[in-house]
Amino acid sequence: MIRFLILVGYSTLMMYLQVSGRLNQYINVHYRYLAVLSMVLSFVLAIVQLILWNKEDEQKVDHNEHDHSHEDHDHGLDKPYQRGVAYVLLVLPLIVGFLFPTVSLDTSIVEAKGFNFPLSKESVGDPDVETQYLKPDTSIYFDKTDYDAQMKQALSKYIKDDQVNVSEENYLEIMELIYTYPSEFVGKTITYEGFIFNSAQKEQEAIFVFRFGIIHCVADSGVFGLLTHMPSDRSFKNNEWVKLTGTIHSEYYAPFKREIPVVEVGKVKEIQEPKNQYVYRSF
Repeated sequence: MIRFLILVGYSTLMMYLQVSGRLNQYINVHYRYLAVLSMVLSFVLAIVQLILWNKEDEQKVDHNEHDHSHEDHDHGLDKPYQRGVAYVLLVLPLIVGFLFPTVSLDTSIVEAKGFNFPLSKESVGDPDVETQYLKPDTSIYFDKTDYDAQMKQALSKYIKDDQVNVSEENYLEIMELIYTYPSEFVGKTITYEGFIFNSAQKEQEAIFVFRFGIIHCVADSGVFGLLTHMPSDRSFKNNEWVKLTGTIHSEYYAPFKREIPVVEVGKVKEIQEPKNQYVYRSF
């Protein structure tokens, strides 16, 4: 019976996350079908567990002999404390999913963790523990040959035009291309939206315009965007959302001790914060 209730809980949680709109804060929205599949499978398995429980209950009445649950015996959970630990571990995600609120995203997350440009030697780390910054790096999911081929194919979509229009759908793809092939984008005009982050590192003060992004799931999420040079007559506070248009060039950024892409902003205006602050990687 306990397993039936846990499986029903998982099915209900998946439905709740989708209906409430919180699912897009945990996984890439392009993988929403996996959550639907999980919801359906959990419900089916719950029904199976209910049927098995009813059959075992009938056997108890007919034979009056049942030392412990057959389903627990099959899994080697003969002792009460073993079953207790297993059930606690299974219930924990449900408690977190239903009772714990999702954290609102803002620049305090960047300020707390800081950010570093992901050098190539750092891109081979475990994606479950390495937070990504500035450049979305999908190379860790492919071998070098496949990755290079995919990136060059993606680059061909933008290289012919002098204007780079960034949307929520292609945001992470374009940011990865700009950092991977900076020379191909120098001189092009870019238009995109994001939130302001005023960096006050010791070597240099700077203004970045970021978006929070998810590549596959929240484990490989990060903050991605570009260093900007705003017009001298405009100033913005952290977390203010803007839409900007400017020209891409490259310059040496002292805190990273390397050249990075920069946007010389020509036009900028404050905009409404989007309902969903995340952007997602399409493959």
